[in-house]
Amino acid sequence: MASRALPLLLVALLVCLTQTVSAIKFNIPASRYPPAKCIWNAAHPGALVIITANVGPGEGQRLDIEVIDSSEHKNVYLSKKDINGEKRFAITAHAEEDIGVCFRNYLDSSVPNDGKTRSRVVDLDVDIGADAVDYNAIANQESLSALETEMRKLEGIVKEIVDEMEYLKTREERFQATNISTNRRVKNFAWFTIASLIGLGVWQIFHLRAFFKRKYLID
Repeated sequence: MASRALPLLLVALLVCLTQTVSAIKFNIPASRYPPAKCIWNAAHPGALVIITANVGPGEGQRLDIEVIDSSEHKNVYLSKKDINGEKRFAITAHAEEDIGVCFRNYLDSSVPNDGKTRSRVVDLDVDIGADAVDYNAIANQESLSALETEMRKLEGIVKEIVDEMEYLKTREERFQATNISTNRRVKNFAWFTIASLIGLGVWQIFHLRAFFKRKYLID
């Protein structure tokens, strides 16, 4: 019995070490032309991302939210204007890029610029992958016990770890193939350079020999 419980304890320990805190609470100042405040999280392709934003009150302020990725083209997953209270959004990651949740807090033009600093409080929670799955709903639907629900959650997290390891393995193989290809090209270029230098040297010898013969400097 103890031998069977040991792997489960190791898995649970590994899961605990891999969990990250995705909840954050911050103030976002308001201005006429506000800069974007972005919170970034890593996500794998096909991963479910649940974004829960609880926005505090702010008179004369308009808070916009935009979800983008860190790719070169900055793909926009969603864009909402004037969010208030608690809002919940769900997206699916398309590529191996970081997902950024960006906020802009606009100050209404009717609000006088009296030198007061206005801001809103945002309580943001980002759940990715297994953390985004509603296991309570699954337990109610499939009539699972508390232990079975926890095991289902551990199964999902372990699957994410396995997928992460597979991705790292694939990326390592790709880098290794790139290194081998680069090394082969460098070797080919080196041999080409040596052959070119040898050929140029031989051509110079025959050219100088012919030149000296024309000038009757050598026989």
